[in-house]
Amino acid sequence: MECRVSWLGNSGMAFSAETGSGHLVNMDGAPEAGGRNLAPRPMELLLAGAGGCSAFDVVLILQRARQAISACDVTLQAERATEDPKVFTKINLHFTVKGKDLDHAKVDRAVKLSHEKYCSATTMLAKTAELTYSIEVISE
Repeated sequence: MECRVSWLGNSGMAFSAETGSGHLVNMDGAPEAGGRNLAPRPMELLLAGAGGCSAFDVVLILQRARQAISACDVTLQAERATEDPKVFTKINLHFTVKGKDLDHAKVDRAVKLSHEKYCSATTMLAKTAELTYSIEVISE
């Protein structure tokens, strides 16, 4: 896996990343740090990546368990250290899973498997942050 990040020059603290799969994503800093608030902060993308990684696992596990899942949302709330490096110290992932006749136990199992075994992003973040999760199952 590879990624190239390039400073966008006279744009303050904006950067563009090109991923190994050929996708582009922009990042910018907060105005108080010289940015212009034109794109997500790098740490926001890190948090979003953790949510995406875990949601991917949950959806895949539930599909394989033949659950009629129609939606999976993850809301992440994070706290950071006050001193540099300002790593994440606490992260809660709240999963809202919707579908027809969902088995709550299977949803819980899918989230636990992602949290404890499969999600590479949350496993890395757990080295500095206390990770917790909560689940809401909505049957349609």
